Amino acid sequence: MWRNRAGRLITSPGGRSAAAPVAGALPALAFPEPSLWWFAYIALVPWLLLIRTAPTGRRAAVDGWLGGLGFMIAVHHWLIPSLHVFIVVLAALLGLLWAPWGWLVHSLLGSTTPAAGVDGASRARSPSRAGSRPPEEGGSAAPEPYGTGAEAGSLPEAGAETGTAAGAGARTRGGTRAAAEARGGTGPAPLAAAAAIAVVPAGWLMIELARSWEGLGGPWGLLGASQWEVSPALRLASAGGVWLVSLLVVAVNTALAVLIALPRARTAVLGGVLVCALATTAVWAWTPVPEETGRARIAIVQPGVIGGADSVERRFARGEELTRELAGQKLDLVVWGESSVGADLRERPDLAARLARLSRLVGAELLVNVDARRTDGKGGGGIFKSSVLVGPAGPTGDRYDKMRLVPFGEYIPARALLGWATSVGKAAREDRLRGTHPVVMDLADGGPRVGPLICFESAFPDMSRALVRRGADLLVAQSSTSSFQNSWAPAQHASLGALRAAESGRPMVHATLTGVSAVYGPDGGRVGGVLGTDRSAAAVYDVPLARGTTAYVRFGDWPLYGALAVLLALCALRGARRFRRTAPAPSAPPARTAHGSSGRPGR
Repeated sequence: MWRNRAGRLITSPGGRSAAAPVAGALPALAFPEPSLWWFAYIALVPWLLLIRTAPTGRRAAVDGWLGGLGFMIAVHHWLIPSLHVFIVVLAALLGLLWAPWGWLVHSLLGSTTPAAGVDGASRARSPSRAGSRPPEEGGSAAPEPYGTGAEAGSLPEAGAETGTAAGAGARTRGGTRAAAEARGGTGPAPLAAAAAIAVVPAGWLMIELARSWEGLGGPWGLLGASQWEVSPALRLASAGGVWLVSLLVVAVNTALAVLIALPRARTAVLGGVLVCALATTAVWAWTPVPEETGRARIAIVQPGVIGGADSVERRFARGEELTRELAGQKLDLVVWGESSVGADLRERPDLAARLARLSRLVGAELLVNVDARRTDGKGGGGIFKSSVLVGPAGPTGDRYDKMRLVPFGEYIPARALLGWATSVGKAAREDRLRGTHPVVMDLADGGPRVGPLICFESAFPDMSRALVRRGADLLVAQSSTSSFQNSWAPAQHASLGALRAAESGRPMVHATLTGVSAVYGPDGGRVGGVLGTDRSAAAVYDVPLARGTTAYVRFGDWPLYGALAVLLALCALRGARRFRRTAPAPSAPPARTAHGSSGRPGR
């Protein structure tokens, strides 16, 4: 009974439109806070099977778009209190990135394109190939429901009428196809199904690349990031970044979908899975483990949630109080969270002096974060978010200005067009200004060189890679997710540090104002405990330092180039096959007969 209901669901456009967003939302459960990392390897299967049964490529693109909308809302649902209904508009626009992917999945695995291999040809649609005859005049062929394969291949046996030898051959071919359809549709060729294990993940990776652009929200919710606590996956990330992990996750989902829907392609798919497993194992075994060179004692100061009109001053005072408790612990660095200082230290020398006293007290420099308006001395300027290093004598002069800003949170893209978002949510009233280059800071007494990141910059793999290539020994992300305190956002943000540490082979400190604060070693494994969203405390961590260069730092985003090459190869192959099919056939010579013909009278 349930199979009949499911069949009716996918045969109606309304049912498909309702099912697609739900199927697209399932992968969100693999991310924190549920952190069902294993679920990522099966979460795409319902979506893939739904797209496969689409009656046309156009409908598959719609299913891809609606599924993408569901995915974006589910992964970013914690933004709803800030953006309200505008999140649906954004999700609908970003969901369009999945429309071509839906079409791609359908072209490779679609149940209505039998014998559609990598070239996408549907030989059954040609009556001459199937041995069928065109429908009688005045008649019509009624299409079967979605996913039955009838649209592409249930063809009549024309040989039964003609009685010729050609008709007999056609009858044989037609019977074979009818038997295949009795088993649920011919589907794609086994070779095409096996190729889908590489092509479908490649298409997904292009979506992740496109939406990783800062203007589209940045790389939050990359599928590979769901594996942040899985050691073998982190090892893969050190070889090819989060991109390589995403490829693996989508490849497993695709293989499962093919095995479920296309039993006759099982052998080819299992062969593809074996090749994928061997390649993954080889990369995992070849990737070197970071070599520890020493340790640094790093303290995180997390003042906790402090509200009210004078919250900026009281937060600063709470940070002072917690930092004083660190005296005598032989620290190398004390890290405060994002927006921990609410005024430009050049304009407020009293604040700079208080920070300098703290540095002398604990015997270490402080890395604070200033969120304030700053002038450039020429009457210009604006609001910057800056990481500022403060020593015993005051600010050392090392300062990093945030380069990548949060869309709508810190600036509004195309404000003239989208500025109305400020009237329906908590969008930025004024655009913050951005920095121009990354900075690596040198600590006194030969301590580790620090590469700072601010807020969601820790989501960008290329930024941490650039800092390590500039010589950073320690990555530090200063963050504040207090606006989303009781949601999945703090845990999701903290988990990104594990990926950045594994990719770069350098430890990562994720320090926040209100939690979750955490530290990760050079292999991405967690160091010590976490400071949750219910804590107002300071914690000290013995952080392992490492040397060496990971494959990701050395070679960069090579999985992206590999995925692009796969898609280009597919386009070239399909183009070549289409060109051969459309080439004019050579004209046949006139037939010779024993008794003559209208073209050649008999003797």
